[in-house]
Amino acid sequence: MHAKVVRYFVEVVRAGSIRKAAEQLHVVPTAVNRQILNLEAELGAPLFERIHNKLKLTPVGEIVLAHARSTLREFDGVRQQIDAVRGLRQGEASLATTAGLASAFLPTVAQRCRAGYPGIYLKLIDMQITALLRAATEGDVDVALAYDVPDNAGLRTLFTSEWPIGAVVPPGHALSARASTTLADCVGFPLILPTASLTLRPILDGALGRSAISVAPVIETTSTALMRQLTRQGAGVSLLNRLDVSDDVRAGALVFVPLRDSGLSPQSLALVTRAGATLSAAAEVLVQQVIVCIEEAMVAS
Repeated sequence: MHAKVVRYFVEVVRAGSIRKAAEQLHVVPTAVNRQILNLEAELGAPLFERIHNKLKLTPVGEIVLAHARSTLREFDGVRQQIDAVRGLRQGEASLATTAGLASAFLPTVAQRCRAGYPGIYLKLIDMQITALLRAATEGDVDVALAYDVPDNAGLRTLFTSEWPIGAVVPPGHALSARASTTLADCVGFPLILPTASLTLRPILDGALGRSAISVAPVIETTSTALMRQLTRQGAGVSLLNRLDVSDDVRAGALVFVPLRDSGLSPQSLALVTRAGATLSAAAEVLVQQVIVCIEEAMVAS
C-alpha cells in the first residue's frame, strides 16, 4: 500500500474519526476520506463499520491494520537508515522571509521540521524584501520566501503560488456574510493598511487609483500580525491576502472576503534559492516542508 494511505488509515483508527484524524494529519477531512474510500475500493471490502457516527474496524480492517502497523515500523527503520546516509541526523538550513510570513506561516514549518528531523538546526530570519533577495542571491541563506519577487537572473524559483487579496473582518461584521466585496465598499469603514514598504501596499494603491478612490486609513503598520490583532479587536477592516490570515480564518477568529475589483491581481508567493546552488539535505527537508504547508493552506482556503 502507498505510504500516505497507510499513514491515513492508521491515524483514522487511532483517532476514531475522519475529522479528528484530519486534524492530526493537518489536512482536510475530504482528503482522508478519499484515501480510505480508495483503499476500500481496491480491497473490495469495507474497512470500517459506521455506527452512530463512530468508526469500528471490520474483520478485514483488523487484518489491514496489522499489516499497516508492520509496514510503518519497517518504513521508519528504512527512513532512519536513509537519514543517517543523507546526514539528516544533523545539518543546518536557513530561510529568509518577510516579517508577516514569519509570524503567520513559519511556526508550523519549524514545528514539523523539528518533529521529523530533530537533529537539524534551523535559522529563520525576517528581513525587508531588498535585503532578503540579496541574501538569497549571494547565498547567505539557503532559500527565501517572499511575495511578488521580481525577475532576477541570480535566483532560481523552487515553488510559486497565487493568493487573492481581500477584506479581513471579525465574525459578525457587516462585510462578513458577503461572498465578495469591493474597495469602494471597504472605504466606508475604518481601514487598517500595510505601509508602503510592504509589497501589498503598491498593489492596493494602484487599484484604488484606477477606481479614483481616496482613502484615509486609521492605522498603517509594517506588521501584518498587528493588523490581524487589531482587526480581531474590532479596530477596523484590514486589506490582506488569504495566506496572511489562513490560521485565523480556520480558527474562526477572522473572516476573509475576496475583493472583486477589476485589475486587482493576486499576490504571487515565491520560494527561491541562488541560481546554480545545490541544496543540502537539510535544506531540501526545509523546502519540502514549506511547500507542503503552502499546499495545505491552498486546499484549506
